[in-house]
Order: sequence, then structure tokens, then C-alpha cells
Amino acid sequence: MADPVDVSAMLNANLGGWNNAMGLRFSHATTESCTAELEVGPQHLQPYGIVHGGVHAGIIEAACSTGAAIVAMGRGQSVVGLENATSFIAAARGGTLRVTATPVTRGRRTQVWQATVTDAAGKTLATGRVRLLCLEAGSDLAGKTV
Repeated sequence: MADPVDVSAMLNANLGGWNNAMGLRFSHATTESCTAELEVGPQHLQPYGIVHGGVHAGIIEAACSTGAAIVAMGRGQSVVGLENATSFIAAARGGTLRVTATPVTRGRRTQVWQATVTDAAGKTLATGRVRLLCLEAGSDLAGKTV
């Protein structure tokens, strides 16, 4: 079986929306795993000076959704998140956050991916699981055709 194609360069060349605003950059993105990093800045901190939980939940969502989308594209589908369960393990005040997502299941109608956020030393900061709905081409999503 051939190694999965890494599309991280294409993703980084077309960053937009939330990923761009947060400074998230992909280092590896295939049907088997998706890894991205961001450098913590003041926009990522909550009032106590630690990384906001929404950043952890957001990068988990981004990595899981991106991996699932790569799988779905091969089927002529797209994906949208249904559930994001994130657990916060340890706090961070700065540095680089790395999120790595891997599939739990890649079904035709739903996919489930799990992810771990670590710091530069490899310490686990958060873990999460995202369930995604696979949409067929031509499906309606928030008033627009997918």
C-alpha cells in the first residue's frame, strides 16, 4: 500500500479564517494523521495568562476536521463537526503548541478523530475527540450548497 499523500503545503498556501487568525500551520496532513502547530501569542491567553481552553478545543477541532476532510475529499464529500469533547490536562503560558489528530473511524456517514495537544517538550496539555458528519456534494449547509 502506498504512503498517504501529505497535503500540508497546499493547506498552508490556502489558510483562511480561524486557522489563519490563530496562526495555525500544518506540518503533516494525510488520511492517516494531521499535525499542526502554533506559536502562543497574547491573543491566545485568558486573563490568568495561560492558554485559553478555546484555543486547545479549536486546534483539536481544526486538526481532526482537516484529517477527516482529506478522507472525505477522496469520496467527493465534505465534513462538518458535530461534537468536540476536549479535556484540559495541563496549563501553558507560551511556547509552541502541537496538535496531532488520528482517525478512530472513517465511516461513509460519520468520522471520529482523536487528538492530543502537546508543548515543545512533548508534555500533554489537552486531549480531545471530534465527531464529524460526512456531507455529499450538493448538500445544503447553513443556506449554501456544499
